Amino acid sequence: MQRRALLAAAAAALTLTVTAGLALTGCGSPRMAALHANCTTKGLGWKLTVLKKKPHTQHREARLSVVNKGSDPCVFRGFPAVAVHLGKGPQSDAQGHGRALPIDLRRGATVTTGLRYRDCPKDALLSEPIAVTNDIAVVSAPRDSTDGHAVVARDEKGKRLQMNICADTIWMGPPREAAE
Repeated sequence: MQRRALLAAAAAALTLTVTAGLALTGCGSPRMAALHANCTTKGLGWKLTVLKKKPHTQHREARLSVVNKGSDPCVFRGFPAVAVHLGKGPQSDAQGHGRALPIDLRRGATVTTGLRYRDCPKDALLSEPIAVTNDIAVVSAPRDSTDGHAVVARDEKGKRLQMNICADTIWMGPPREAAE
């Protein structure tokens, strides 16, 4: 009888310790990320928003928003792949800068990453050595080897927008979990 009471007390203490540990680490922490699979391109919702151009600058800012539409949490581990093609001609690929920490992405949660590219004036498109114009970007999740997903570029009001990129590189900041 005394042994059963001791086992019950030990089991209760262990349960309390595990529960407290999970509460301290939280569902969005890198510690919990080890428990989930990597996010896949197919299980994510993608949105590319080109922000209003600031006066007197050659660069344009954009924001890539990614929502977990899958039924389970997943880990967004690294920089997503982003490419803008001009048919079979030139293309601009995103290159990540900074340190991308793994993000435990629960169902419905959002990750955003900032993009920056050199904007071509419309009258200089033909004279530029690298000029990519398109309103569609091909994106994919980090560490996902699928072909990617086509995303329409839109302005801040939701209207379809042509991206005029005068470089072969789009600079990308580290992905961050969006505030709720």
